[in-house]
Amino acid sequence: MTDEQLIAAAREAALKAYAPYSRFSVGCAIESADGRVVTGVNVENACYRLGVCAEQSALSAAQSAFGLQNVARIAVSGGHLSGEALSGDVVCTPCGGCRQAIFEAAALSGRDVEILCTNGDGSSVERHSIAALLPVGFGPANLTDAG
Repeated sequence: MTDEQLIAAAREAALKAYAPYSRFSVGCAIESADGRVVTGVNVENACYRLGVCAEQSALSAAQSAFGLQNVARIAVSGGHLSGEALSGDVVCTPCGGCRQAIFEAAALSGRDVEILCTNGDGSSVERHSIAALLPVGFGPANLTDAG
């Protein structure tokens, strides 16, 4: 799958987000090592704390479809829904909690998972690794001394 196809899957997913409070729709597409793709969206809740990020939603779908250990690449797109299209100028990167969840998948996969971050209309793309977004992250290896 090309970068453009993975980004398009994330942008298309964002159109299905439920974001009545922030009005900021996010879509995430995750590609497995063998090329399968799952998507997720942010789902807000009137009790804000109970909302779910697109990356968490997609990681859950990935675990169900092919296992977190097979996560290879991720694309994240976010912005405002304008009619039937996603728009916005600011590149959307994963929040801190999502970075932690992606770090866990990277630890399981043994890969420094690549994350393609885009703005709403997909015209600006930033390429990051999870190690760059979450340096000195806390993962399974940090628990080797646990009983």
